[in-house]
Amino acid sequence: MKRFLITLFLLLTFHVSAETILLKAGLVHSGNGEVGKIQDILISDNVIVGVGNNLIIDGNTRVIEVNGLPVTPGLISPMSNLGIVEINALDVTKDDESDLLSAGFSIFNAFNPHSTLIPWNRSNGVTSAISTPSGSSFPVFGLGSHFILDGSLDIKGSKDIAMFGRLGASYGSRAESLAILESLLEIGRMLNSLAVEEILEMSLSDQLELQSQDIIALGKVVNDGMPFVLETNRAVDILQALAMKKKFDLNLVLVSVEEAPMVLDKLKESNTPVIIDPMDNIPNSFDELGSSLSLGKILDQAGIPIMFSTQRSHNYHLMRQGSGNAVAHGMTYETAIKGMTKTVAETFQLDNRGSIEAGKLADVIVWDGDPLEPASFPKIVMIEGKLQDLTSRSSKLTERYTNKEDKPSSYKH
Repeated sequence: MKRFLITLFLLLTFHVSAETILLKAGLVHSGNGEVGKIQDILISDNVIVGVGNNLIIDGNTRVIEVNGLPVTPGLISPMSNLGIVEINALDVTKDDESDLLSAGFSIFNAFNPHSTLIPWNRSNGVTSAISTPSGSSFPVFGLGSHFILDGSLDIKGSKDIAMFGRLGASYGSRAESLAILESLLEIGRMLNSLAVEEILEMSLSDQLELQSQDIIALGKVVNDGMPFVLETNRAVDILQALAMKKKFDLNLVLVSVEEAPMVLDKLKESNTPVIIDPMDNIPNSFDELGSSLSLGKILDQAGIPIMFSTQRSHNYHLMRQGSGNAVAHGMTYETAIKGMTKTVAETFQLDNRGSIEAGKLADVIVWDGDPLEPASFPKIVMIEGKLQDLTSRSSKLTERYTNKEDKPSSYKH
């Protein structure tokens, strides 16, 4: 009897996990840069197994009529603090800073899949995100990790996939920041011939207060091709960053790049991806005097890979609004979709995500309107083939305070 129950449980579990779903007749924006077209998407278990028309299905397939609504891959935030910071102004809710480590600081083990901010962003189309350390006076902040935003305590993601830092307007001298950056990269390169312990004994490592974790992480950037994400804006600083890329053969990603149009040819020649905030057209410092709403259009026309960030802390789904703003000022629509999906996956080597095509994990969003319009929202969110609950603290509060039922006032206060 016991063996029978175990067998039945396994069969039922397999049946639930192996559900086959057909999303029928959606306007599919694949994330590959192709113009959207009406297609079906066949999903088995957690993988997309077919995209097209007249796909062959069996009687056990669950059919969901999409009726021409837009469909995109799940959005991927390339920079966030989801699961790491709850309230920016409250230190006890922040796990994005270190008092000891710099380049080797990893936020991975601090991730909270039950953060109230995750359902809010997931219900707005963000299915995974790279969470990062916060900025500091040191030019290198630490390591970011990629997380799947399904809310499961069985945390899924990729640990320490990129290093983050800044070159430009900051604390102290710009020249000193550049010198420190170059010294850190030189130290990382030393791992080709020296042991960590030997490097730690050098006076430079001591002066920079480096720990063994910092040196190991720097080695991964210089020797193993880990993406190095560097925020910079001034044209001359962009050129300095590109020179470092060439000198150390870095897998460089640049953030913000407000003055990129001034050095566009060099940036294009370097084949360096960028992360921009298309809403940012007001200079916050003398580094950003070249800010323009046309930045996205200019970079797109140059063929530079583009991703999106937002200055609205916690509301990372607002990259939809930013990318829509970029489209309004000349960027192509499909570049904008790709910039929130496949470009992120390609840049950070998230190999099995970011596009709607056979063989990819089924992170899929069905929208009730244009996904680049802030007033549009997901009707269906799927992460790895599983339909997600779209409720969040915000939706529950909305329901509570707009409920017309005759209830005591204490219920609403």
